[in-house]
Amino acid sequence: MTVASLAGRDFLSMADLSATEMAQLLTLAAQLKAGEIRPRCDKVLGLLFSKASTRTRVSFSAAMYQLGGQVLDLNVNVTQVNRGEPPRDTARVLGRYLDVLAIRTYAQAELETFAHYAEIPVINALTDLEHPCQILADLMTVNEAFGTLEGLTMTYLGDGNNVAHSLMLGCALVGMNVVVAAPEGYQPASDIVAKANAIASGRSRVDITTDPVLATKGSHVLYTDVWASMGQEGLASSRVPIFEPYQINADLLKHADNDAIVLHCLPAHRGEEITDEVMEGARSRIWDEAENRLHAQKALLVALLGAS
Repeated sequence: MTVASLAGRDFLSMADLSATEMAQLLTLAAQLKAGEIRPRCDKVLGLLFSKASTRTRVSFSAAMYQLGGQVLDLNVNVTQVNRGEPPRDTARVLGRYLDVLAIRTYAQAELETFAHYAEIPVINALTDLEHPCQILADLMTVNEAFGTLEGLTMTYLGDGNNVAHSLMLGCALVGMNVVVAAPEGYQPASDIVAKANAIASGRSRVDITTDPVLATKGSHVLYTDVWASMGQEGLASSRVPIFEPYQINADLLKHADNDAIVLHCLPAHRGEEITDEVMEGARSRIWDEAENRLHAQKALLVALLGAS
């Protein structure tokens, strides 16, 4: 299985993929995980991260090393980026040194600037707007659990953040229904909701609500994230009373489908957005989800670099 149409392209948003490309990527990730294929890739991946990272940094690094390539961790604190070099200048230079560049930053516009000026594939490793690499692993995990994606319902509970945005787009691509339950004032961006609805095109539903119980009824997947994203940590304590009704706990889980699973992109604030009982319980697929970051991103690298 190859995804030839992605070779040389950027991956900045879930919306950059077609439904066919998404299906092919997930199939490729499953084949890589099972050891059915072993592509080699003697290329160099750069990691330019302005935000902290555990899973994204390590999974991308391990994936590239396992493919036979090399990784350069470009800590912004020891590069000229931190001294104010314009992104377009850095992008032009890195594009001549590297074969692919994964960026974790704040503004989506900065990522898009790098993609415009760097003549190599650029990957969104997280921005304030989207987290598409996470959702590749999430959908892979759901498919492993149920053997299908189309027709299932995913419920996301909490802050309508970057993860929620990419989940809506990703679920729409694969024909999953998605419900986002978030308090007023914390719901997903309306333009992302509209884009997800356009992608779904009647094949699946994209619903937004403030009612966590209603959102959970009959759902096959419950998903949550921290209530204050990176860069918003100072707001965390003030958000707790607002988001408490959206906590994934044993009582809320009773409203979901009998075979429902629970996901969390990590890191988790145990006892806030999710309880220890659920996180360590039989319904949790959180650790499979974390492992699948490696396999999904390896598939993405293989596709973007045209490895074989």
